[in-house]
Amino acid sequence: MAALRAEIDALDAQIVTLLADRARLIDRAAQLKPGEGLPARIEARVEEVVRNAMREAEARGLDPALIETIWRLIVEWSIAREERVLGKED
Repeated sequence: MAALRAEIDALDAQIVTLLADRARLIDRAAQLKPGEGLPARIEARVEEVVRNAMREAEARGLDPALIETIWRLIVEWSIAREERVLGKED
């Protein structure tokens, strides 16, 4: 059991690292969007990102509904982060 827990902990660390990498890309997007006249929230893109994650989950045998919930949280957090950078915090 200890070895299994260690593997889970290592995967959790990788997930956090990937989320930090994603946050850096979100920061870069927030820097580029004003020059392209784009808002933080682009609804079509939100839905595309969620659909992509759900499709990937299904292909890997994960519950797409769970992944949808997680991804919507990630996307909303990302949009809020962009809005802070863009100075449009509510």
